[in-house]
Amino acid sequence: MLRRLRQSVRLKLFVLMLATTLVALVTAVAALVVYDSGDYHDRVVGDLTTQADILGRSSVAALAFDDPVAARENLALLKVRPSIREAAIYNDAGILFAAYGGEGHTAPDVPAKPAFEGSRVQGNDIILFHKIVENGRERGTVYLRARYELTNRLLDYLRILGAVSALSLLAALLISAFLQRGITQPILDVTDVAHGVMNSRDFSRRARKTTEDEIGYLVDAFNNMLAEIGRRAEALLKADRMKDQFLAMLAHELRNPLAPISNGLHLLEAAGAKPEVAVQARAMMGRQVKQLVRLVDDLLDVSRITTGKLTLRTEPVDLRSVIDNAVEIARPVIDTRRHRLSVDCPKDPLYLEGDATRLAQVFSNLLNNAAKYTPPGGTISLHASVEGDRVKVIVVDSGIGMTPETLDEVFEMFTQANTAIDREQSGLGVGLALARYLVEAHGGSIEATSEGMGKGSRFVVRLPLARAVQPKAGRPAPVEWGLTSGHRILVVDDNRDFAASLAMILRDLGNEVRVEYDGLEGLSAAEAFQPTIAFLDIGLPGISGYELAKRMRGGGLDEDSLLVAVTGWGQKDDKARSTAAGFDYHVVKPLDPAELPKILRIAAEHRARVHGT
Repeated sequence: MLRRLRQSVRLKLFVLMLATTLVALVTAVAALVVYDSGDYHDRVVGDLTTQADILGRSSVAALAFDDPVAARENLALLKVRPSIREAAIYNDAGILFAAYGGEGHTAPDVPAKPAFEGSRVQGNDIILFHKIVENGRERGTVYLRARYELTNRLLDYLRILGAVSALSLLAALLISAFLQRGITQPILDVTDVAHGVMNSRDFSRRARKTTEDEIGYLVDAFNNMLAEIGRRAEALLKADRMKDQFLAMLAHELRNPLAPISNGLHLLEAAGAKPEVAVQARAMMGRQVKQLVRLVDDLLDVSRITTGKLTLRTEPVDLRSVIDNAVEIARPVIDTRRHRLSVDCPKDPLYLEGDATRLAQVFSNLLNNAAKYTPPGGTISLHASVEGDRVKVIVVDSGIGMTPETLDEVFEMFTQANTAIDREQSGLGVGLALARYLVEAHGGSIEATSEGMGKGSRFVVRLPLARAVQPKAGRPAPVEWGLTSGHRILVVDDNRDFAASLAMILRDLGNEVRVEYDGLEGLSAAEAFQPTIAFLDIGLPGISGYELAKRMRGGGLDEDSLLVAVTGWGQKDDKARSTAAGFDYHVVKPLDPAELPKILRIAAEHRARVHGT
């Protein structure tokens, strides 16, 4: 029973109602019994006192004339009071003057003289001694002994109160049963729904609301909580499905460029006396490496967005130059799929306040998306115009189009259109999500429309125009990089293939190169070799690249030496740590060989500044 009481709210409420009612009834009965006992005692004493006073007044003359007969006659009048068992009158000297015995007491056993003043209870009787006073003079004493029926009265009273209490408990039971519907029933409904949701994972179930009080508020809160949990559970399931889809797509997209790179290596080995084959193989491998870099960059951008670390370097930029850069980036995919691209931009400069690189990424993502989802030989158009204080750029394709369901999710991360057409470079499903984020970060908007499957897609980007712009000078003439030879270069990287290939490129440029694969070995080589340039990886065995740079700077390395961090870590914090460790330059892998002449020239200029030449 105790265990059931701990588990059942309904039983607890039932016990609470009965216990509260019972305590109230017992308290009330006790109070009434005490009150009635006192009231009964006071009434009996008062009645006897009045009777004794009457007897005393009527017996004053008998006492004065010493007439016991008259006194006994007065006492005989008490026979109409059957509750009085004995009575007596004493003179002023305390001597018995007359006595009376009630029914069945012919020889009353009255006290020989007054024993006390007032009343006392003895067993089932009450005794009263009352003075007879006339004109301020004591004439005698009246003695009365009567039945004191308090016990019987209380028993009768308790029987009545018991009946009333029983009826009260019954009423409490009925009220408790009625309250079950208003209090415990909703809680039981909530419990049943909770158990059902736990067992079936059906978050559409709801508890029934029957009242508008706090219990009703609890039911509403529970139902709202279920709805929110249901939405979050659905979002988690969707995210899990998208994660699985993303991982599968990532594996697919990584294998796509790796396969032709592997084939290109085989072609290079088998080229022999066919230089044209080697040229084609290198070109193909270069394209695929760029594709891998683009995939990694997309993943890094996603990471920056989710962690809030994506920053914009805003400045006045010309829309035309942004679109030209975007077209240049997307051109290989468009040409590969033999699409016809038309670009229509105003002739006058249109300046935006934004990050030129990121804006170019927006439009190149839209063009890439149009190229990928348009069958070969399709058409793509980009049209820019002024709309009030904004620029409006429309990208339209003749591709596969989108369903209303796809339109609702097209800008979500890792979303891929469900299509069976061949897409050699389908990507990771992050391009449009990145585009939306970047557009909104620039204070603009982007929307997608489609008339249905097979009817193409239309993307509209609106960006605010810059208010007041001073046109920038034209691009500086390209610098002819020189001074790329004659350097002593140390390469420290635990990736042996990367270190060896970088060393080969640097030697081909006419430099002396030493290669190490461990941090401590690199430190020893730096002390002995005294390089003018050192390319150091960050994640090295032995000691890290940061520690290696610090020790090289503090261990006698020439002041004119240039330290270059070559690493896969490219966040802002990583570059700050590189600078703090003593690096002069930070390059994110894969290192573009076209960057090497620039780095070598910077090293030469750095030496010249140090030596004042």
